[in-house]
Amino acid sequence: MSNPIGDPGHGHSPAAWTAVIIMLAAIAIGTLAYWFDLAWLVWASAGLVVVGALVGWGMAKAGYGVGGAKYTPKEH
Repeated sequence: MSNPIGDPGHGHSPAAWTAVIIMLAAIAIGTLAYWFDLAWLVWASAGLVVVGALVGWGMAKAGYGVGGAKYTPKEH
């Protein structure tokens, strides 16, 4: 059930999509690195997950998040 007054938008924003794509790629790389026993790449991909979260946060602060000045909601 959706509450239009307090609805946060469910992450349908450029900031959310960018963060999720970066973090998904990092998890995939980290999984393969773990399988091939490349410890340095596992840690690098863990760092990339953090970078993805920071990019999403930064984009949201720049106005690309839900309710931001540069975000335009789309009809479903």
